[in-house]
Amino acid sequence: MTNPVIGVLALQGDVREHLIALAAADAVARPVRRPEELAEVDALVIPGGESTTMSKLAVLFGMLEPLRERVKAGMPVYGTCAGMIMLADKLLDGREDQETLGGIDMIVRRNAFGRQNESFEAKIDFASIEGPVEGVFIRAPWVESVGAPVEVLATYDGHTVAVRQGNVLATSFHPELTGDDRVHAYFVDMVRAGL
Repeated sequence: MTNPVIGVLALQGDVREHLIALAAADAVARPVRRPEELAEVDALVIPGGESTTMSKLAVLFGMLEPLRERVKAGMPVYGTCAGMIMLADKLLDGREDQETLGGIDMIVRRNAFGRQNESFEAKIDFASIEGPVEGVFIRAPWVESVGAPVEVLATYDGHTVAVRQGNVLATSFHPELTGDDRVHAYFVDMVRAGL
């Protein structure tokens, strides 16, 4: 069985936790900060953090267009929280200058579950994973609507919180903060299926 090389976009956010979760799911995990590092990975995780800062840093580091090109070319990508925002085709409550990569035909509302002090944990039923996963929601977005090619994998309190479109996966919560690597294993299996 192949151990895919999966990068974690290391411009801002909870990079270390994703590297640990990916390694636990039998992937070779590497931080990615530059276009040449992006070219060396089979797939990418875009971590949680602050989505406007992440988009500005992607422009500053010359990563925005290479990221868009790889996503468009079919590279598997998994985005958590701010990563979900980065993968949205359209945003609500985003800044006017905020850039996204696109990749999932969805409209995402930033900070939909509230401010930092309204963060919470919840058990989430996630399609294709047996038993609930623990979701950590920190200034989390939710998906307002999806297009026809998008599969809804999980909802919470009537809101879509996990989606997949082809090789692109996104969750509004942070599974990397729980010690449960099953969502990362699901993504690693997605990557393996495409190798």
